Amino acid sequence: MEPTGEALGIIAGSRGLPLTLAQEARRQGVFPIVAVAFEGETDPALADEVDEIVWIRVGQLKKMIRAFSDRGVTRCVMAGQIAPRNLFNIRPDFKGIQLLMRLPQKNAHTIFGAIGDELEAEGVRLIEALPWLKQVMPERGFLWGPALKSERYEDLKYGFHIAKEVSRLEIGQTVVVKEGTVLAVEGFEGTDACIKRGGELAGKKKGAVAVKVAKPNHDMRFDIPCIGATTLQNAADVGVTAIGFESGKTLILDWEESQRLCKSLKITLFGL
Repeated sequence: MEPTGEALGIIAGSRGLPLTLAQEARRQGVFPIVAVAFEGETDPALADEVDEIVWIRVGQLKKMIRAFSDRGVTRCVMAGQIAPRNLFNIRPDFKGIQLLMRLPQKNAHTIFGAIGDELEAEGVRLIEALPWLKQVMPERGFLWGPALKSERYEDLKYGFHIAKEVSRLEIGQTVVVKEGTVLAVEGFEGTDACIKRGGELAGKKKGAVAVKVAKPNHDMRFDIPCIGATTLQNAADVGVTAIGFESGKTLILDWEESQRLCKSLKITLFGL
């Protein structure tokens, strides 16, 4: 789907992706942009990048749908994260309760997929954000920071294989590896916590690497893999020396700041 001037809704989670998306959509002529933002999650700075912003609590499904349908928005995208702890601390409205009760398995893909179905039933299509984000999704061989030593490259290749298997099992999408040993696998805690745990297990000499991938048959309408300045800083803090990502399926957030950090922190960012 090519970008047009048609109105766009953004279901906006945390961190920088919603801002990047809004800025790029605006640059490509999209108008108006309506954002649904979550209390305690979404960066308030998003209000300056969109035409209208509606604040709700996580779980207020009916209010989220009405925010778009009442304003004539017929397509929307998901961007950003919801903190894992909030998936268990939500106070859903009645429509949200009905949705959750229908799901035998409750994970990001089943919940967001069901939300997409609810939106579609109300005349709002949930679409991929990729048409507005290709310029921040690097291809294979992308490199920032120091050149890779052979042993680090081998760890990244091994980590890529393990991460793809772990993601296939719906466990997580990130692993931390050192010298052919898997130190940490992402679970419920998320990418940054996994990297921190793996780095701390690498010993005094440090030198672990991290790898983040997309799931097989990954639904890119939501949960797009992202790496940004926060992840790079957290990795450097625990001595992780390189981060590999699946090329063409991973967004680099905070582009200029991330490039600066790779150089100043001497951490390699590499497209696998």
